[in-house]
Amino acid sequence: MIGIYFSGTGNTKFCVDKFLKEYGCSKSSFSIEDSEALERIKNDDEIVMGYPVQYSNIPKILRDYIVNNRYVWKGKNIFIIATMGLFSGDGAGISARLLKNYGAVIVGGLHLKMPDSICDERALKRSFEHNKRIVVKATEKICKCVGNIKNGKPPQEGLGAVNHLAGLFGQRLYFWGKTQKYTDKLKINSLKCIGCGLCERLCPMGNIAVKNGIAVSGDKCTMCYRCISKCPEQVITLLGKKVIEQNDVSRYL
Repeated sequence: MIGIYFSGTGNTKFCVDKFLKEYGCSKSSFSIEDSEALERIKNDDEIVMGYPVQYSNIPKILRDYIVNNRYVWKGKNIFIIATMGLFSGDGAGISARLLKNYGAVIVGGLHLKMPDSICDERALKRSFEHNKRIVVKATEKICKCVGNIKNGKPPQEGLGAVNHLAGLFGQRLYFWGKTQKYTDKLKINSLKCIGCGLCERLCPMGNIAVKNGIAVSGDKCTMCYRCISKCPEQVITLLGKKVIEQNDVSRYL
C-alpha cells in the first residue's frame, strides 16, 4: 500500500503518514505534486488517498489530477481519508464516485476532524490546547480504523446515499461556484510584501510570482492556504481581510 495526498498546512499528510505507519506499511506517501507519485500509483494496487475537504468538495487541484490521469485508477483498491475543520457529509464520497467512474474499487472512507487551516476567518478558530486534543482524537480514530480494516471491516464514512445528501445540501449546493474552478480571489498586500519568494516556492499551482520585488497572484488558486499559513509578514489573504492565526499541524504534535 502507498499513500497519495494533497495537503495544504500538513493536516492530511500527517493523517496519511499515520495511517500507513499504523498499518505497518514500509512504503512512503507521495504528494500529487511529486513527479514520482504517478509512477508509484501505476505500480501499486492498494492506495490510501488523502485530501482536505473544501465546502464539502474535493480541492480543484485533486479533481484535475484524478481526471487528467483517469487511466491509472482502473482496478486500484483505494481507501479515502478526508480531513476537515468541522463537518462534511460526503467528503470521502465525492472523490469515491469520481474514482469509480474510472474503474477504481473503493475499499472505504474515513472522515477526520483536524485543526482549521483557514487562517483569515475566526469562525473555526480554537485554542492551542483544543487543537492538540483534536489531533490526538484524530490519531486515535486512525488507529481504530486500521484495526477495523485488518479485521475486514473498513469504515465507510461519507460513502452512502445519506452522506451524499448531507454533503450536497449541507454546503456544496450553496458554494458550488467556489469549488468548480480555481479562484482569482487571493490577495497580497503589495505595500507590506517583502518579496521573499516563499509563497512562490510553496504554491502548488505556480499561481504566485515575485515581480519587481513584490509577490503577485494569478487566477489559479486552489485554496490550500499554504502560502497564507507560511507568509512571514502575514500579508496574504483569501476569504477574510486579515490573517487571524497561521496554522501548521506540526505545532500540535
